Amino acid sequence: MTGLGVVGAGGFGTALAAVVARAGHEVVLWSTSADVVEEIARDRTSRARLPGVELPPSLHATTDTRELAERARLIVVAVSSTDVRDRARRLGEVLDGRHMLLHAIGAAAGPEDMRVSELLAEETAVKRVGSLAGPALPADLVAGRFAAMVCASPFDEVTAEARRFLNLPPALRLYTSRDLAGVEAAASLSGAYGVALGMADSLEMGPGPRAVLITRAVAEGQRLVVAMGGEAKTFPGLAGLGNLLVRTSAESGEHAPGYRFGRALGRGERPDRGERLPDSVRAVATGARLAARLRQRAPILEAIARVVAGELDARGAARLLSDTVALEE
Repeated sequence: MTGLGVVGAGGFGTALAAVVARAGHEVVLWSTSADVVEEIARDRTSRARLPGVELPPSLHATTDTRELAERARLIVVAVSSTDVRDRARRLGEVLDGRHMLLHAIGAAAGPEDMRVSELLAEETAVKRVGSLAGPALPADLVAGRFAAMVCASPFDEVTAEARRFLNLPPALRLYTSRDLAGVEAAASLSGAYGVALGMADSLEMGPGPRAVLITRAVAEGQRLVVAMGGEAKTFPGLAGLGNLLVRTSAESGEHAPGYRFGRALGRGERPDRGERLPDSVRAVATGARLAARLRQRAPILEAIARVVAGELDARGAARLLSDTVALEE
């Protein structure tokens, strides 16, 4: 077990696998799609995920979970929160106590709002788990532009192994933390606030109100992270504010599903019945539920959750938030 494993051949998972492989490490990329695996093996490309990018020879794609388990000790799970339990159950059939798991999933998992690290420990024999979050976009990773992430785990072996594979300056700088609960909460909440920023930009609220919204989102997110068992300093860091800023910037925001969804809400569009929502949109309702359960004020999450649920339109939410902010210190 000498390589890095990546579960999920989406844009981020494939980009992360590519940048690590370019640095000289063996990488095993596990996908449930035989077509994706065949394309990578045959053409060294993944046109649907990373168009125009040539993938390194040391990146090996497979549909075989046993091959993943045999070749990788540290495995990064980079799939949608709606798929993570299925993938974890399949990994549970082959992983053991020698393995370590990181996830890069910015939402709680399942209707029970379980933290993803808890789900991974529940479904597999792996107890050394952690989270990976921060403003590292697929385009930046594959282009070799500066990107940074934070790896959070209470286990020193996990952060040490993550640094061995993922601290690759100047392409990727990895910071470490023991605040697993805080990083998971911050990553999820930052996605939810990205929906709010998308809606605000669609309504052309202007730079002043936008700055107020970001400032209040940081204050609200910080309170919620602490209530969820994290540290106050975590949300203003890479996993929270860093994530929020990069996914709502003029250059990259249109590539962030939650931000795009928020812009659509601002235009009065509604999701189709049965449409699969991005993790960041699902995080809105999750955050609002958790805030109510923990008896924490969360006016931004509550207002956006009402818009997503069809109970309030975007302009009504903007007026509600404006009135709320005026009442706060």
